[in-house]
Amino acid sequence: MTLADLRAGRLAGATSLRLRGLDSFPREILGLADTLEVLDLSDNAIAALPDDFGRLRRLRVLFCSNTRFERLPPVLGDCPALSQVGFRGAGLREVPAEALPPRLRWLTLTGNRIEALPDELGRRPSLQKLMLSGNRLHALPDSLEGAPALELLRLSANRLEALPGWIGTLPALAWLAWAGNSLGPPPPVGAAGPAGVDWSELRLGPLLGKGASGHVHRADWGGRAVAVKLFRDAMTSDGLPEHEIAACLAAGTHPHLLGGLGVAHGHPGRVPALLLTLLPDGWAPLAGPPSLESCSRDVYAPGPQLADAAVLRLASGMAGAVAHLHAQGLLHGDLYAHNVLWDGRDGQAVLSDFGGASFLQPDAGVEPAALRRIETRAWGLLLGELLERSDAAADRPALRALQLDCVQPVVGARPEMAEIAAALAGVRP
Repeated sequence: MTLADLRAGRLAGATSLRLRGLDSFPREILGLADTLEVLDLSDNAIAALPDDFGRLRRLRVLFCSNTRFERLPPVLGDCPALSQVGFRGAGLREVPAEALPPRLRWLTLTGNRIEALPDELGRRPSLQKLMLSGNRLHALPDSLEGAPALELLRLSANRLEALPGWIGTLPALAWLAWAGNSLGPPPPVGAAGPAGVDWSELRLGPLLGKGASGHVHRADWGGRAVAVKLFRDAMTSDGLPEHEIAACLAAGTHPHLLGGLGVAHGHPGRVPALLLTLLPDGWAPLAGPPSLESCSRDVYAPGPQLADAAVLRLASGMAGAVAHLHAQGLLHGDLYAHNVLWDGRDGQAVLSDFGGASFLQPDAGVEPAALRRIETRAWGLLLGELLERSDAAADRPALRALQLDCVQPVVGARPEMAEIAAALAGVRP
């Protein structure tokens, strides 16, 4: 799709539009008002939207990342169907209350210069996903205490001196990250494996996979086959690479964790590099990441149902891994099926990706027990997804009851992951 195509009328009736090479908003876009649902204007030099932008009455998704906006456009509030807004790395300093559309569900403002957010943010009842890492926030609006649907909250690399206490009471919150704020003394950096590896000791091999924060390659390290994660950006939607590396090394060793072996120094491009255990060939993510439609829920590929024994192994393995992290003073923050790497059949699996991990500090403003029980909900949602795909879920009423306990809205009534792991240890296929 090009601007020339748009101006020539060749995009009439389009529901999705992505344009590059712009220095201003093309008014021809408004001619798609009756059909346009997804508009991507990222990586352009635009800094404003027209006053009548609200004419795009069917628009559901707007991306304006890596642009030149200093102020979130107030005209977004005029879009009746707009539910997903992404302005990552756009230079934003201000978020006016009127810029928040009434149906807002997913807001990404990562990597800007925002110091404060309007109280109106907590008055968007559909708000499910809020990504604020890499800003200059000293506080959050207290109105978010009443956000009934908020499931994912990213606060890393801001200037918070404490988490608001109400975070520990949000009924739907399951995925939380806050590393890189001033919440007390700096956490200890783990020392799992060697203190450092010189890049010259590695021979980089083929690409194994890529995600939001970087690429993972196979590598040879002095005759030992390992995986190496090369971080792509200084700031990801979850936080900073140095926080991920510190958490991964501090996590220690567990059979169901993809552990860190050390850090490689001296990459020719000065790219942070993390050495990881190499998994067997054929292991893959349990599911794909959330889509525009699913928002905060993973997308599973269609396929045969999971064997009962595989479901139990997956559930028990992940419970044990998370309980281990909690005992180490860590919250994983991103306990999702797309971060569970498994053998594809028997249920052998490891939890990977510490990009959203945070250290549990007693003076963070929220009791560590409440923060741990937020992650209990994430595990409960994962268990629910597994049970939906199990070939014997009807024969496991106790497992379904446990799942419901884990996702109940009263945070303090949920079990701790250590209790769950102990209970599952006695369950047999």
